[in-house]
Amino acid sequence: MHDSQQQLRAMLDALGITPNILERRALAPYEPARELQLAEVDRHGRQHQLIPAAAAAWHDMKQAAAADAIVLEIVSAFRPLERQAEIIRAKLDKGMEMDRILSLSAPPGYSEHHTGRAVDINTPGCEPTEEEFEHTEAFSWLCREAHRFGFTLSYPRGNAHGFIYEPWHWCYQPGGGKGEAR
Repeated sequence: MHDSQQQLRAMLDALGITPNILERRALAPYEPARELQLAEVDRHGRQHQLIPAAAAAWHDMKQAAAADAIVLEIVSAFRPLERQAEIIRAKLDKGMEMDRILSLSAPPGYSEHHTGRAVDINTPGCEPTEEEFEHTEAFSWLCREAHRFGFTLSYPRGNAHGFIYEPWHWCYQPGGGKGEAR
């Protein structure tokens, strides 16, 4: 086991996330992004980073949406392992049970956000990261057009990983939609 794998295992152990839990949920680990660039600064001044190809695709998609009078905003993008652990820890501190937590958030090392390819998207007038996003013009536009830019909806209803339906969570798939090399 490499040092990084040992550190991840220690982080998961500290959170109470066992190998059995990971196996039962059919979760695959994700390598953290190595090269990131600024994709967007939100209205609160938070910087959101993506890998260069995803950032370029995001900019192209955002411009195309704007041309159709649709406003897309990043709520969350790249997340390091430590931030993912903080999210889980905060839910544990609120007394949530692990099964519920892992239907809402991926464990550290198992989140698409680590790859620098995932974005949580919102539009003005909608509460961020809420299912109501599926009733927006922005979501309808994404369902029709996001594939052209290499983005796919990661967690539809009834997804195999047991995550809640996340109409706001889209992931850039290299080679998808625009002919990039895999």
